[in-house]
Amino acid sequence: MSAVLTVSNLTVRFRQDGRVVEAVKGVSFAVGKGETVALVGESGSGKSVTALSTVSLLPEGTDVQGSVRYLGTEMVGASEAALRKVRGNDISFIFQEPMTSLNPLHTIEKQLGESLALHQGLTGIAARARIIDLLQKVGIAEAESRLQAYPHQLSGGQRQRVMIAMALANGPELLVADEPTTALDVTIQAQILELLADLKRREGLSLLFITHDLGIVRRIADRVCVMQGGEIVEQGPAAEIFANPQHPYTQKLLAAEAKGLPGPVPEGAPEVIRTEHLRVWFPITAGLLRRTVGHVKAVNDATLSVRAGETLGIVGESGSGKTTLALAILRLTQSDGPVVFMGRDLRDAGRSAMRDVRRNMQVVFQDPFGSLSPRMTAGEIIAEGLGVHGVEPGRDRREMVAAIMAEVGLDPAWMARYPHEFSGGQRQRIAIARAMILRPKLVVLDEPTSALDMTVQVQIVDLLRDLQRKWGLAYIFISHDLRVVRALSHKVMVMKSGDVVESGTSEAVFSNPQSSYTRALMAAAFGDGNT
Repeated sequence: MSAVLTVSNLTVRFRQDGRVVEAVKGVSFAVGKGETVALVGESGSGKSVTALSTVSLLPEGTDVQGSVRYLGTEMVGASEAALRKVRGNDISFIFQEPMTSLNPLHTIEKQLGESLALHQGLTGIAARARIIDLLQKVGIAEAESRLQAYPHQLSGGQRQRVMIAMALANGPELLVADEPTTALDVTIQAQILELLADLKRREGLSLLFITHDLGIVRRIADRVCVMQGGEIVEQGPAAEIFANPQHPYTQKLLAAEAKGLPGPVPEGAPEVIRTEHLRVWFPITAGLLRRTVGHVKAVNDATLSVRAGETLGIVGESGSGKTTLALAILRLTQSDGPVVFMGRDLRDAGRSAMRDVRRNMQVVFQDPFGSLSPRMTAGEIIAEGLGVHGVEPGRDRREMVAAIMAEVGLDPAWMARYPHEFSGGQRQRIAIARAMILRPKLVVLDEPTSALDMTVQVQIVDLLRDLQRKWGLAYIFISHDLRVVRALSHKVMVMKSGDVVESGTSEAVFSNPQSSYTRALMAAAFGDGNT
């Protein structure tokens, strides 16, 4: 098989805070014609830096050594004119988050048209016809009606399809896909993977696929390169790597899946939270007098109950109402229907009464970096709730912070560090410590593992189980990752477009899903529908 891309002994060094960081160390691999090669590894392993090196998309001043050859032509040290000729024409990129890659001020037609005008000189009617053809090719329905849409008017899956259309616009030989499905729901993720595989067959593309998710690699890759600490520690045919991994790190990655089941709920455990026919409808107003002409039914008739030591997993795709339901339970958005917390209906609770309640209702968010103040130390962040709700009599605040840090697996000596000095998993532990220091009765976990590497996900699931067992916590766990939901939840509620389409024990829902939507989620998450 002839090689489209050949990387030989690639080494990349950055200058950071006055020191030299070696991000990639002597990496060698090749991508054959029509082949999919996956670069796999955790955050910081050097995957994305390796991919960006293929067409020198690295910051100025980066030291790059070794060789990157595209169809025999050397890219390292090539002139800017030579690189421009290859970028976007012969080698195209699809990035993780299309919302940051697409210009929010320009229509889809304008953004695709710019690429066609720049590389092919296509404008006017010819460009529009090509754009419609590209959008149809990537599976966007009613493509012509989408030309004047802005990125925010499209769903996450549609935006990613537009990014793929842009990457295909100039007929590339090699497509570099950098975590293109990480931010997507499982069903959309399955569709995008199927689309890429189909395009690869039809267009004769070669694909360099970067991911930390081995489940995706198993579905799409011909060959796998496993990266750790800037080095390729193992590479070979995908089937061989999965069947007989040689390197300990590869074995660790393959074993990194949230397994097992949550511990049993203590007998006679009291009910912590209950809702009955909860409804969150947002009014749609129109006209000069802003009359209500309809409603967005964000949550429609949700009934649930969670006891001490029990986890309710709420699953569904983006826009299904999961987070809105959680905000209604926390009384952070208006709703109709009773929300009974520790035997008290919160509908009539005033601000001061809710302040007392909130000590016992805490939340951990998806993005630990976004939810932690960069100007506060880890110790200050964790202690913040103690300042609001008051320290327990006779307890020293610093002593309490040190104790909870140790409990969540953080060294208390790191108390004076800032969020940017921690890894993603450590930042999530800080967010968990901030919630747990108040010893709440209910913790809402809103996608707390989705931004994390697989090995770190397993650690966080184990930590959450331990804390629940120790303190009898009630969890509402919101996620679209059914593997993690199964490992953590006693009960499951499946939501779609604001409606609860199925609910029951975790065992019943996973072993015998009743709703066709639940079955579709299972098939997307587990490949063949078997759990």
